[in-house]
Amino acid sequence: MRTKLFRACVTMIAALAIASLLTISVVAQSVDDPPTPTSGLHSLSLQRADAPESHYSILIPRGYSVSKPVPLVLALHFAVGGGNAAGAGRDLIQILIAPALGELGAIIIAPDSVRGDWSSPENETAVNALLDMVEARYSVDKKRIVVTGFSMGGAGSWHFGEKFPERYSAVIPVAGRPPASSSGWRLPVLAIHSRDDQVVPFAPTEARISELQKLGVNAKVIALTGITHFETYRFRDALRQTIPWLREVWK
Repeated sequence: MRTKLFRACVTMIAALAIASLLTISVVAQSVDDPPTPTSGLHSLSLQRADAPESHYSILIPRGYSVSKPVPLVLALHFAVGGGNAAGAGRDLIQILIAPALGELGAIIIAPDSVRGDWSSPENETAVNALLDMVEARYSVDKKRIVVTGFSMGGAGSWHFGEKFPERYSAVIPVAGRPPASSSGWRLPVLAIHSRDDQVVPFAPTEARISELQKLGVNAKVIALTGITHFETYRFRDALRQTIPWLREVWK
């Protein structure tokens, strides 16, 4: 009886020790970001000096190797109710970005916004710090970095393409409000928007693309019908259609 009790105690102690190690491992991954670059979807955190911790999700493609640089897709999520964006980047990857752009073989990085709109100084700093980290730690082809996003993230992709054009090769806004002016824009842009969008009107996107075309910019729009604003998953096919265009841009 004593022997059985002793063994049970030893087993319990060992289990607690393993659980403790696993907990430490999870915390270490969120701090010492990222872990080993294995394929799959990971939700992680980036510690920044004198700034709030920023959370993000990263999808590493199958067959990823440090010896072969791959494209990088920055994906900016939609607005969330209550302002709590925890996990919104991961949701965007799973709902829209990975199903549509998976065949690019790109690393996809999707930050969770820091208290609101992507154009805020706080979010600009967080996103640029995240890109710096990914470019430093992963094998990324810096000539093939694209920014995309849906709704608030679509407006955010317009914003980052306009303000930080040196970082990107192309912009793909989805259901996002364009900037008020086309002045100074220089990146290739392929916008996706539904004529039946009841939240973000189609007309400003059409007008901005037309202006950019007149200025000689590689600018196009994929105009959809029968899709309303909140049907995020229904934009997959249109986003998938951007792949041949992207590959031409990258030549």
